[in-house]
Amino acid sequence: MADDQQRSDFFWPSYVDLMTSLFIVMLVLFVYSFKLFRDREESQKRLLGELKVKAQELEQIQRIRESLRRLEGDYFRYDPQNERYELRVDVQFKSGRDEIQDQYKPALLRAGRLLQERLRAIQTTLPVRYLVIVEGMAARHLFNDALNRQEEQFSYQLSYRRALNLSNLWVQNGLNFNQNQNIELIIGGSGFYGSGRYPMRQGSEERNKRFLIQIIPKIGKVATETVR
Repeated sequence: MADDQQRSDFFWPSYVDLMTSLFIVMLVLFVYSFKLFRDREESQKRLLGELKVKAQELEQIQRIRESLRRLEGDYFRYDPQNERYELRVDVQFKSGRDEIQDQYKPALLRAGRLLQERLRAIQTTLPVRYLVIVEGMAARHLFNDALNRQEEQFSYQLSYRRALNLSNLWVQNGLNFNQNQNIELIIGGSGFYGSGRYPMRQGSEERNKRFLIQIIPKIGKVATETVR
């Protein structure tokens, strides 16, 4: 009986210690699991908030694009393949020259005013800036088929000066896009390269003496909303 009593006295404290240890382990696991759950919940809330902001940005961009489509008409044509606008004013430059002849200036001014009005009329709740790229182009038939580096450089400079002269024409007549804090106007020249050119083999190279307008909306930083 004494031995049984000793074994019983030894068993119960050990059993209590074991159960206490298991309880502590389970408590630690519960706290750790709860923390992981809370962290995952917060992460999911942040992700949902970010998705909500992205959806809002996409909605605004679609609205901006729809507003810009109203540019289409007498002065602008939208090129869906290259996602840009082309000035429909049939400007004809003299070979190798960048001066805009007087007969084209009234139409180019009307096109500039229309562009400015459309950009100002766009309504959006997001901080949006518009990057307006005015790209000049040149006709390749001015040169021989075998082009050297000097001729390529000349074509870039020529097409750039044409775009610059268009910008200067607008500025001289009160259309300074860069004075608007929401608009940044960039002048460029693609020479006789670039996408969307009229093919020479179809006798349309002369039409590449033209201007392209690209309007890129840039959405500013938007605070992520908290989803509750």
